[in-house]
Amino acid sequence: MQKQTKGSILLLLCAMIWGAAFVAQSEGMQYVGAFTMGAARFFLAGLVLLPVIAVLDRKGWSQNRPVTRPDKKKQLLSGVLCGMLLFAATTLQQFGLLDTTVGKSGFVTALYIVFVPILGAVMGKRAGLKVWLCALAAVFGMYLLCVGSGFSIAYGDLLTLGCAVLFAIHICYVGAVVPNMDGVRLSCVQFFVCSALSAVGMLLFEAPDWGSILQCWWPIVYAGVFSGGVAYTFQIIGERDVQPALASLLMSLESVFAALFGWLLLGQSLSARELLGCAIMFAAIILSQLPERQRKAG
Repeated sequence: MQKQTKGSILLLLCAMIWGAAFVAQSEGMQYVGAFTMGAARFFLAGLVLLPVIAVLDRKGWSQNRPVTRPDKKKQLLSGVLCGMLLFAATTLQQFGLLDTTVGKSGFVTALYIVFVPILGAVMGKRAGLKVWLCALAAVFGMYLLCVGSGFSIAYGDLLTLGCAVLFAIHICYVGAVVPNMDGVRLSCVQFFVCSALSAVGMLLFEAPDWGSILQCWWPIVYAGVFSGGVAYTFQIIGERDVQPALASLLMSLESVFAALFGWLLLGQSLSARELLGCAIMFAAIILSQLPERQRKAG
């Protein structure tokens, strides 16, 4: 089997795991609060990556591993900033799931793929006409998916939209710093920071008890171990052998898997209007990732 085929399969599995994680997050919220869920799942995700880092170091596969003290300090500070952004984004997503369906959450969250080039344009990077047309199409698709009669929109959908914007900022920041850092270490630090911040929120605003946590152990383990550690490792390995545009397309399928698993496991169906909105949003996501045709010189 060719390397690109193996990498594509790993990225497809990654998208499937992430899509099912929306169900795990939604189910977990039936027993524990958003901060408790975040503290538990991201702590497990960080733990899972520790042996992954050890294996990558032993095999010599670690990229840009920090050696000097300044390198380690810079890696740590970047991980803390990533963790703060991840905490803000996932907290909005978690609270949003209280007032929206898994399918809607998956598609609205996936809009970060459209927001990333728009943020790049704000920061001075030129964005072509295609990006803006995709953004307009995504807005129209979200209107069909989320806006009800009387131009009302669910509070959970607005929170999830804010989550998508924060994920886009997170991706832009990671894209700026990760070329000079070890990506797996960066992710491990951000998971532990996100867990610590969630634990603060848990102690301040929630009253967690071990009984409730044990009742939803499977959603927590799935969201932490599989969605965090396993899927992230699949992403790292898969992206080595797959072109960036194709990798983005494969990973954006998490929105489709979220809607599918929401229907299969939770019985959350979408109306014809909402399905049309999903289709338009997904088309915008796909088109925004297709490479531009290069003009021939001369």
